[in-house]
Amino acid sequence: MSREGVGPQRAYDVVLVGATGFVGTLTAHYLAEHAPPGLRWALAGRGRDRLEALRADLAATDPAHAALPLLTVDVADRDAVRALAESTRLVATTVGPYLRYGEPLVAACAEAGTDYVDLTGEPEFVDRTYLRHHERARATGARLVHTCGFDSLPADLGALYTVGLLPRDVPLRVDGYLRTNATFSGGTLDSALTAASRPLAMVRAARERRRAEPRPAGRTVRAPLGPVHHSRAVRAWGVPLPTIDAQVVARSAAASTAYGPAFRYRHFAAVRRLPVAAAGVAGFGALAALAQVPPVRSWLTGLRGPGDGPSRGGGSGAGSRCAWWGRVAGAGWSPRSAAATPATVRRPGCWPSRRCAWRSTTSRRPRARSRRPPRWASDSRPGWSARVSASGSCRNTEWGRAWRPPRTGPNATSDTRQKRRPGRSTMAA
Repeated sequence: MSREGVGPQRAYDVVLVGATGFVGTLTAHYLAEHAPPGLRWALAGRGRDRLEALRADLAATDPAHAALPLLTVDVADRDAVRALAESTRLVATTVGPYLRYGEPLVAACAEAGTDYVDLTGEPEFVDRTYLRHHERARATGARLVHTCGFDSLPADLGALYTVGLLPRDVPLRVDGYLRTNATFSGGTLDSALTAASRPLAMVRAARERRRAEPRPAGRTVRAPLGPVHHSRAVRAWGVPLPTIDAQVVARSAAASTAYGPAFRYRHFAAVRRLPVAAAGVAGFGALAALAQVPPVRSWLTGLRGPGDGPSRGGGSGAGSRCAWWGRVAGAGWSPRSAAATPATVRRPGCWPSRRCAWRSTTSRRPRARSRRPPRWASDSRPGWSARVSASGSCRNTEWGRAWRPPRTGPNATSDTRQKRRPGRSTMAA
């Protein structure tokens, strides 16, 4: 794979397109605070006045940004977009809806061999980009990376971390749960309504991509929607989320053998009360139906204009908590043919508890005559199946008991008594 035309002669390392929008402004401030020394980056947008105002705001905190380059470009102008793509090594764009504004910039980056990242959560746009520009991007060495924000980094990284705590080379099942009280920015609302208004086009694009994209050899990867259910793992109702997160996790699983020979991922919203879950399902259905009517969709989009949004730090990912629940699929797996990889990582701020542990848990099947739930022991023998939770709650596979730390002190069960107990369980501490 070559990198045609990409070299030190390009004027910039990074160009932020849509810098004056709500998310673009947040991204510009982040770059101003965290960009490494020597990084050549520039701000791009349609309005020169707004770009200059943003630069002045950045220069107020660091005078070095007073000379930050400004590029005036309209993403609908293909010649201007092509010139921009040829002037930088990477384009980061926050201009949405991407179905409406994103394709010319992707095409220019694929042609120029320029790396591209965005924040889209629109499945149809991602599938269309793959169908139209994947081969050309491979030829020029351009890396086209979508969903680099709240859609879908938490889901993708959380699923990968959970898979890393489970045994290798066995069928795996992972469920992700999201709980949030965040609000939409104007661009996010417009993108969501645009995607909801095109269900048939989205299905067609997904079908065409499945036919064109090669499947992993000798492995299966699925991302079904999943039913409404109550999860003991997160102590909440799980409502299936028809977002792009599950599609992104499945794409990562297809690209890596670390996810096992048969992998399934489902993504849910975690809701405490069943009436709230039912209202959420009904509300989403009503919103999808209203989005099919252009005048109503335009009115809903106008409720929050471009550049509008919650206060800084209160965007789409604010107030959100994610949890992942993984297990080995099927009772036929044996540790004799695949070794477990136990691990424990403590992390503050996990939901639902403030301080929790991510643990890989294994359990041995109890004897048929034993009706007593197996006791947790402190040895590290592998068992017949495993589950892991990123929310700080582990369950015994056979009996569904919540995990508790091993008891210590004078009332603790001795190792001798544990060994005489039929059907003991093992936990990697």
